[in-house]
Amino acid sequence: MVKLLRFLRPYAAHVVGSLILIFAQSIASLSLPALMSDIVDKGIARNDIALILRTGGWMLLLALCAVIASVASGYLASRASMGFGKILRSRVFSRVSDFSLHEMDSFGAASLITRTTNDITQVQQVVFMMLRMMAMAPMMAVGGIIMAVTTEPGLAWILLVSLPIIAAGIVLMAKKGLPLFRAIQKKLDVLNRVLRENLSGIRVIRAFDRDDFERRRFDRANTDLTATALKVNRLMASLTPLVNLVMSLTTVMIVWFGGFAVDRGEVQIGSLMAFIQYATQIMFSVLMVSVMFILVPRAAASADRINEVLDTEPEIRDPEAPREAGDLGGRVEFRDVTFRYHGAEEPALRGVSFTAESGTTTAIIGGTGSGKSTVINLIERFYDVDTGVVLVDGIDVRDLSQRDLRSRLGLSTQKAVIFSGTIRDNLRFGAPNSDEADLEKAAEIAQAASFIREKEGGFEEPVAQGGTNISGGQKQRLAIARALARKPKIYLFDDTFSALDFKTDAKLRAALRRETENATVLIVAQRVGTIRNADKIIVLDEGRVAGSGTHAELLRDCPIYREIVASQLSEEESA
Repeated sequence: MVKLLRFLRPYAAHVVGSLILIFAQSIASLSLPALMSDIVDKGIARNDIALILRTGGWMLLLALCAVIASVASGYLASRASMGFGKILRSRVFSRVSDFSLHEMDSFGAASLITRTTNDITQVQQVVFMMLRMMAMAPMMAVGGIIMAVTTEPGLAWILLVSLPIIAAGIVLMAKKGLPLFRAIQKKLDVLNRVLRENLSGIRVIRAFDRDDFERRRFDRANTDLTATALKVNRLMASLTPLVNLVMSLTTVMIVWFGGFAVDRGEVQIGSLMAFIQYATQIMFSVLMVSVMFILVPRAAASADRINEVLDTEPEIRDPEAPREAGDLGGRVEFRDVTFRYHGAEEPALRGVSFTAESGTTTAIIGGTGSGKSTVINLIERFYDVDTGVVLVDGIDVRDLSQRDLRSRLGLSTQKAVIFSGTIRDNLRFGAPNSDEADLEKAAEIAQAASFIREKEGGFEEPVAQGGTNISGGQKQRLAIARALARKPKIYLFDDTFSALDFKTDAKLRAALRRETENATVLIVAQRVGTIRNADKIIVLDEGRVAGSGTHAELLRDCPIYREIVASQLSEEESA
């Protein structure tokens, strides 16, 4: 929690101003019982109307100052806490944006969403309460004790009895509550994950008639979270009755023993009333602290989770002195590359070596889990190789800045990711400065122009989140057009053509070959028909290169490729 408070520095002036106003409010509030004592003991006793009016006027003025200070300090505390939350959300989002895919998988999307929203909100609320309650409570408690002892030192022992009882109760509750608050945040992650999977997979769930199963799964997660929340809330709710009980007993003791003192003439009535008010202020200060102890443990658990994100150093980092790539030609080379995913028993790639020359099309084919998409991920530097090297125009991708490297790549994946907005927004996603002619050309090549023209809004047609208002094939073509609009030196198509019919696939590849004749094209595919005309075909099998060459050469020399072809094409088609 303390580590996160460094993000309050830009709002230091607001914090200092709020604390000064709280101090002024505390002084005004602590002065009121003493003035009231003067009215009772001096003004009323002597029937001195002038003293009553004068002292009463001062009380009204102090009360007004306390109200103004309270409102102003609340405003400044709100500005500081809201700004703190804004900065913290921005830092967490920036750090998550720098994560490699491994860190993303390690935390999980549901947990990262919870940490960026709920956890930061918890910490933000506590920061506001700290600037209000936590700052005021010590001032009022210490000031109240000083004023109470000064007013009636003979009754001060009562406070020495009651305050330790409350303090012990607060410490005990906080000690038991902190583990439960940590458990709540983890169970909230589980609930968010179940809900996210349910919403994103609603079609599959309904198709397999698993609605009841998913409801039960959600109910289990929801019930588990509710049970823990009820347990911790019952625990923390016992603080308020404890404090109220001690406050009431303290007031009774003051009145009881103070009454005897008044009867003996040792204490004046006004002083006794002032002492009761000081004791009440002290108890309310302790009550405020108890409220903080309810909020702080949960915020501390949330702060730990936020710090986990901020303290995680991304595996993929830019070099201290990145090399200037200049005008890349687009040549891609793998030299004896071995790569293993975290936690995997076997490497995804083993000793892979190949070269994709500029101006050529290199295809990668193989069975499921053979490492085809891993090759694309390593070129994009979503992961770093374990051994070997990935080169672009003879430069190790680890020696280039990520921005410089990826600015020269155009990626289109099997699962087309479409953003909310318009068709034009999606096509310009990778090339914001593209003009209308570039967008239309990219759409024509990707065979998307025909369905775009059929839309009522054309390029301004709204696209729903995830592209749910267009078909899978249309989403795929838009994703390809988005990569083309960027005009990169290296095109990466990761099983991009799988959602297209054979006719559209053939037209797109023919148009693509003309457009990319001066660029490097790497195509990952499952269909032989998509890659049979490539300049070079790399066959992967269990992470190793099983063959390399043209379609005819592989049919002659590579048994694995022949098996793939035989499973898809007839003897006449494969020739």
